[in-house]
Amino acid sequence: MKDLVETVALALADKPDAVSVRENDDGELITIDVSVATEDLGRVIGKEGRTARALRALASAAGRKRHRRVLVRIAS
Repeated sequence: MKDLVETVALALADKPDAVSVRENDDGELITIDVSVATEDLGRVIGKEGRTARALRALASAAGRKRHRRVLVRIAS
């Protein structure tokens, strides 16, 4: 899960060295925290949140295969 989100975030960011992805697995819920540079925050969230919504949908679909819920949080 973490690798999928990290790959997408790195591809979107202008400063890939500032991208940090942490995963916390609490049984049924997997929380993924994505931290990017302030300048890249808009690129990762996207217009009207479309990119963030798509990223969450990808992570959620991957989580369903493992019968787990996935929460993706994006911060700068």
